[in-house]
Formats: sequence, C-alpha cells, structure tokens
Amino acid sequence: MKISTLGYSIRQGFKNIRRNLLFSLASIGTIIACVFLFGVFYSVVENMQQIVRSVEDSLTISVFFDENIDEERISQIGTELQGINNVASVYYITADKAWASYIEDVYQGDKEYVDSVFGEDNPLQNSASYELTLKDIKEQKATVEQIQSISGVRKVNSSDSTASNLNSLQNLVTYSSISVIVILLLVSLFLISNTITIGISVRKEEIAIMKLIGAKDFFVRAPFLVEGIIIGLIGSVIPQCIVYFMYQAVTQYLKGHFSIVESMVSFVPVGEIFKELTPIAILFGVGVGFLGSLVTTHRHLKV
Repeated sequence: MKISTLGYSIRQGFKNIRRNLLFSLASIGTIIACVFLFGVFYSVVENMQQIVRSVEDSLTISVFFDENIDEERISQIGTELQGINNVASVYYITADKAWASYIEDVYQGDKEYVDSVFGEDNPLQNSASYELTLKDIKEQKATVEQIQSISGVRKVNSSDSTASNLNSLQNLVTYSSISVIVILLLVSLFLISNTITIGISVRKEEIAIMKLIGAKDFFVRAPFLVEGIIIGLIGSVIPQCIVYFMYQAVTQYLKGHFSIVESMVSFVPVGEIFKELTPIAILFGVGVGFLGSLVTTHRHLKV
C-alpha cells in the first residue's frame, strides 16, 4: 500500500468513526466489555493454574510394600517408580522416619510420653514407604494403577478426591470463560458490522463515483477496514488499563485484609499476567474489528 493511500485510509477511517459516533462507541464499548471479561477470566485462570501447580507439588502418593520384603527389592521398586513418566520425584521414608514424623504430628514431639507408652517399640515398623510427587495431577489415577501393578507393592495411598475437585474447578472456570467470551465476540462482530454498514450507506454515492472513475476495490474498502481496526484497537487498550489497576488493587486488598489468603495463595505477579495478556488482547480486539469490517465490506461494497 502506498503512503498516500495509507494516509487517506487512516483519515477516512477516523472520519467514518466520527460520522457514526453512536454506533462506533457501541462497538468500542462491546469490545471493551469483551476484552475486560477476557482479562478478568484470564487472570483468574492463571492464578487457578498456579494454585493447582502449588497443590500438585504438595500432594504426594505413598507407596507401601509387602511385609518382610528385603531391602534389595525395595531398592528395585524405587528404580521402577522413577521410570514412570508422570512421577516427578521419589523419596524413601524408613520406618524410623515414619514413626518420628507420627510422634511430631500426633504427640507434638512429646518423646517422654511416647517412650512411657511404647517404650523402644516402633508400631510403624512395617510402614517404610516411598513418597512420590507427580508431574501432572490429572494423570494421577493412571499413575496409581501403574504403581499398583509393581510386584512387591502392598498399598498405594493417594488423594483422589482432591485431585478430582481441583481438575473440576479448573475446568469449570475455563469453560465458563470461553462461553462468555464467545458470546461477547459474536455481539462485537454484529455491532461492528452494523457500524461499517451505516458508514457504507452514508458514503454510497461517493463510493459509486470512485468506482466509476476507476478506483480499485481495495482503495474503496481500505478506510472501512482501518475503521474496524481502530475500533478494535481502542476497545482492547482501555480494558487492559482497567484490569491492570483492578488486579493490583484486588490482590493488595486480599493480602492486606485476609492473612489466611496470603499464607495459602501466592498470586501471579501482574507483570507476568500482562506479559501474555497484552498481545493476546490487542490481537483479539484488532482481529475482531478487522474481521467484522472485512466481512461487511465484501457483503455490501458491490457498487
């Protein structure tokens, strides 16, 4: 595109927006709402994924062995566990370590009382185990089945309900976000299409004259495409500013007023959120504006 043609298209694009200000503002407002909700849902999903990753790191699977199994076989089981694709780490807990941990958790480390009750006996002498963390909590069920098939493994303890609830919650947030965004996307396309259609109607005679004197289709369509891109760009930038300051304000408020939230949840830094959100939001807004304009001009500019 020549510089003169580009300049003309940009000027006409802004003129079209001024001519149809009401519809242009409606289109911009819809894209703002769409991108704003996308930004909110994106921030929620990112933090949900971080929570899930944090829980994944804390969730462990305990693998117990058959009674009277020898140390050599226990070592072999450890090697087999490390060979499973979804296993992130394998940690061996001896019976003595298991008993010491039990004393700490149940009796608050009161060794004198424990010694008076149990003496030198270790009630958990057959409770040596491997403690595993997983790479992907969604694959926990399949991984447990693999572990249970290993010879010498007596029992596998896992938090199936926790993993299932986390996955269900994450899926609910994701699918809800997609549904709302798709609806707003269709509304945005409809409003942009109406805005461009009105602009074409207003300039119909002018466009007809341009076509009669030999103006190419692209030259005629370009201002309307630019109009759609401008609408999409404005509609994508404004909500990002709102989401940016709102995200900081909400996370600071939660940290300041609810100490339990700060101790349990580590929010994703705003910089990391917008490092990915900004290009996606701009591409989304500009893409919707361009697509709406392109479809409308192809349908109506047949003069």
